[in-house]
Amino acid sequence: MKVWPSQVLSDVIVIEPEVFGDQRGYFSEAFQKERYQEAGIKVQFVQDNLSFSQKGVLRGLHYQYPHQQAKLVFVVHGEIFDVAVDIRDGSPTFGKWTSVVLSSENHRQLYIPKGFAHGFCVLSDTAVVIYKCDEYYFPEDDGGIIWSDPDLGIDWPLSSPILSAKDKGLPRLKEIPPSRLPSYLG
Repeated sequence: MKVWPSQVLSDVIVIEPEVFGDQRGYFSEAFQKERYQEAGIKVQFVQDNLSFSQKGVLRGLHYQYPHQQAKLVFVVHGEIFDVAVDIRDGSPTFGKWTSVVLSSENHRQLYIPKGFAHGFCVLSDTAVVIYKCDEYYFPEDDGGIIWSDPDLGIDWPLSSPILSAKDKGLPRLKEIPPSRLPSYLG
């Protein structure tokens, strides 16, 4: 298993599990607690989410507060452009983002710790995405940032995504009161 910090946000970790393939297909461990703890991912996952989307769908940017969620994101079919944004009030990287292409071909995973918003857009015809969470979903704690926030300047690989009604109405990061954002604990 290879592990490295993302390009911009060192708290966000890219994981490339070992894949064993032959003429039958391949085998890979999607998660192994001890190995991931050795890599610095020391959370207890309590919920797995599965998302199926078509090409051009953009989901996000989502977060939960105060019941924050760390996530381990991976693709079992297709390809996505995955994004994490630091939304921790007081963080030296507040408002900065990082991205990685995750696919069923490259087998990469993205670990997004608490304090970050998450979103992705589908690059392939369809995609099946799984993300493990270390906290349950609390609808009343749902938060989000508009995907096209000009202050973030995310370089999405599409200009007219397919969005949910909820995601179309999300605010810009600067419009969210600090009391509705996690704090940076340094």
